[in-house]
Amino acid sequence: MTNIPADPNAREALKRMKLEIANELGLKSDNLEDKGNLTSRSNGSYGGDLGGTMTRRLIEMAEKELINKNK
Repeated sequence: MTNIPADPNAREALKRMKLEIANELGLKSDNLEDKGNLTSRSNGSYGGDLGGTMTRRLIEMAEKELINKNK
């Protein structure tokens, strides 16, 4: 499995979405920096709300796209 997006603009769009949601949740931008040296538990405290909200929004977007496609 590769980590290369099908659309080259996808990575930047997801980054913008992450920052937008973080602002809505009141998370500081320093919490969004790479935390690769932390444990999963520690990272969860930084990004749990953000990751869950991003996942919900992406699912909502996909559901809307499927509904519109099937009309």
